[in-house]
Amino acid sequence: MTANPLDPVHLAHLAQCDARLKPLTDAFSHIQYRIRPGGFPALLGLIVEQQLSVKAADTIFARLRDGVGDLTPQNLLAHDEDRLRGYGLSRPKIAYARALADAFHSGGFDTGTLAALSIEDAAERLIALKGIGRWTAEVYLMFSEGRLDLFPVGDVALREAVGWLDNLTERPNEAYCADRARDWSPYRSVAAHLLWAWYGAVKRGEMSRQM
Repeated sequence: MTANPLDPVHLAHLAQCDARLKPLTDAFSHIQYRIRPGGFPALLGLIVEQQLSVKAADTIFARLRDGVGDLTPQNLLAHDEDRLRGYGLSRPKIAYARALADAFHSGGFDTGTLAALSIEDAAERLIALKGIGRWTAEVYLMFSEGRLDLFPVGDVALREAVGWLDNLTERPNEAYCADRARDWSPYRSVAAHLLWAWYGAVKRGEMSRQM
């Protein structure tokens, strides 16, 4: 994984287009934009993460990596369902993981083709894969492709933070957050990083949700 400092130009744009983000651009200007290696292992890791806490997902992925070895499509396909269940994967996630491995192994899918596509077209290519929903596709494009203009509204933490930002009494729905994030284009991914950082700081008791 590589990490790059947030670009001051991007932060200034967000602070200018939305005054409510200004305290966050000031408080979290030091955080970094993390880029993970992409390809099959990254998508497999995101499948493992679905509907799990970070700690639980990390534990299962570590077991999977230790058991399978080099995380290639061929190596995963060489493991039967019982062995994969032994690493902690649920039955649906085993089906998704094997379908993903099949797509890569057969040549039917190649993440190397995504860079030439628009964000929406790249997301649709990913969503066409079994087990890859919009949240998974957008998080992959954000963290493995470095796309700067994404806001994964399926992420509960982001929706919670948007509610705090706008002083709402309830967590907003996906449509509200998608509309809200349009103001932050073309740096919606940077805004997401700021909101995630704020959410984490609040949950750790380091900051208030009142800005």
